[in-house]
Amino acid sequence: MFLLLIFLTACDDNKTRTPPEPTPVLTEGITALPETAEATLTKVPESQVPSALPPEPRSVSFSAEDGQELQGKFYPASLENAPVIVLMHWYPGDQDEWTEIAFWLQNRGLTGDQNGVPWKDPSWFPSLDTDTSYNILTFTFRNCEGRCNEPEPDGWLLDARASLKYARTLEEVDPDRVIAIGASIGADGAIDGCAAVLEIDPNACLGALSLSPGNYLGPSYPDMVIALGANDPPRPAWCLFDKNEADSIVCTQANGDNYYQESWSNGNLHGMHLITPNLDPIPLERIPEFLDHVLGN
Repeated sequence: MFLLLIFLTACDDNKTRTPPEPTPVLTEGITALPETAEATLTKVPESQVPSALPPEPRSVSFSAEDGQELQGKFYPASLENAPVIVLMHWYPGDQDEWTEIAFWLQNRGLTGDQNGVPWKDPSWFPSLDTDTSYNILTFTFRNCEGRCNEPEPDGWLLDARASLKYARTLEEVDPDRVIAIGASIGADGAIDGCAAVLEIDPNACLGALSLSPGNYLGPSYPDMVIALGANDPPRPAWCLFDKNEADSIVCTQANGDNYYQESWSNGNLHGMHLITPNLDPIPLERIPEFLDHVLGN
């Protein structure tokens, strides 16, 4: 593994990279979020009416351009015509990595099974306004049910694009307010997919937030930041990363008026491991701030 990391670091930054395997998560020392650190999220317009859809997530399926069928879950917002956020998972996990984050952003009082890792323990998540609720779509990249078997960057790129297209067709969502968020391979999928669908429809994606991208799906992250910025209006791209990671160079090389980056240095954290209350500031708080920024509030 050590030799592999040296090799990947020496590779050209624009070449496809292999995402790192997650290291064990330490849950000791998790503290409650201070009451003064409440997040502020965009409020849904009062003109919207309550959704007729129940809060429980529903299983959905859709196909990528090559015919590959993908399994997903749709978490309906509490109000009609709310934005829809597509959450893309990391390697080697699946869509269930995002379950508690999905319930948090859906904000309809639901919770799932917690297994002790920080991003599946909502007890420390920032509170949201009671009238704030988002539609959420999660999905599992091809051949990643349970865990990803091996890297499939070309196929995963198709999956990311397909998820953003499909999100616009979900019942009671606002098809012109689709936002992409991802970690690791999903971090690249979020921005790569957003840039790709915008080439077809200028209203297809509002922006992308990436936790630990690394050019894992092929396209260059800095180039995708430029691509999002070239739209009218420019689409925001945010990168959150641990500066001790070898692949963090893709974030530090990116720039543009539409671009924001923030780094931490706490033991080579990657992807979902950034979602922990042990960092200062708490990276999870950047998600509602990003949504507020993207939606123009």
